[in-house]
Amino acid sequence: MSRIQNPSDGISQEALAGLMAEAVQQALMRHGVMLDAEALASASRIAGHVAAALPFLPPAQRLAIGSFKGEWTDLASDFFRLMANRAASDGSAISDRALERSAPRLETGKPAVQPIAERAAELQSMLIEDWAGEVAGSTYLEEKLRIPRSTLHRWQRRGEVVALRKGGRKHVFPLVQFIDGRPVPGISDVLSAIANPRLAWFWLSRPSPELNGRIPIEMLRDDMVEDVVRAARALS
Repeated sequence: MSRIQNPSDGISQEALAGLMAEAVQQALMRHGVMLDAEALASASRIAGHVAAALPFLPPAQRLAIGSFKGEWTDLASDFFRLMANRAASDGSAISDRALERSAPRLETGKPAVQPIAERAAELQSMLIEDWAGEVAGSTYLEEKLRIPRSTLHRWQRRGEVVALRKGGRKHVFPLVQFIDGRPVPGISDVLSAIANPRLAWFWLSRPSPELNGRIPIEMLRDDMVEDVVRAARALS
């Protein structure tokens, strides 16, 4: 059982899990969910531990989870089937480290850690319009912001602007990254730290726990470059 302390308020993961479990149990009882006492307690404990684990994850893993838009109900059902199958196969109870032990392992026997690049691959399959905000292609930028295509492509090659692939070879560019026809300072440093453009923009365009909930791209627009770059490097 983890007793890691949350640096923000000092509560341990174990204590937080207990509070969450009590809240879940009360909610299930209040809504008349038909479970026997043992199943009710188990469901509450599991929900409590899952919810309490998230605040203690490293920033990169929290970011990856936040980008996930999968079917949570199906994942939860798969989790319980895994538990039931394991218990039925060896007759033993599932320990607190069941998920860790059932994770894919490398040939060395060590658990295989899902790299943040895999989460970037999931972003790759999502529609840009669903998460990236207002974007535009080179034609729009040339006509409206007076950015020549040659200049835009040069920035792209040098990693000075976030370019998101859309379709085959076409790229679109988030508009909020431009001020007065130029990328805001700090974009190139962020892209150096977070090489995948989609993942970099996902982080830039959302409130960041590492920056006290502020949105990195807004901070870059306010010339707070050092703080954002430091957080991006820590994240990577």
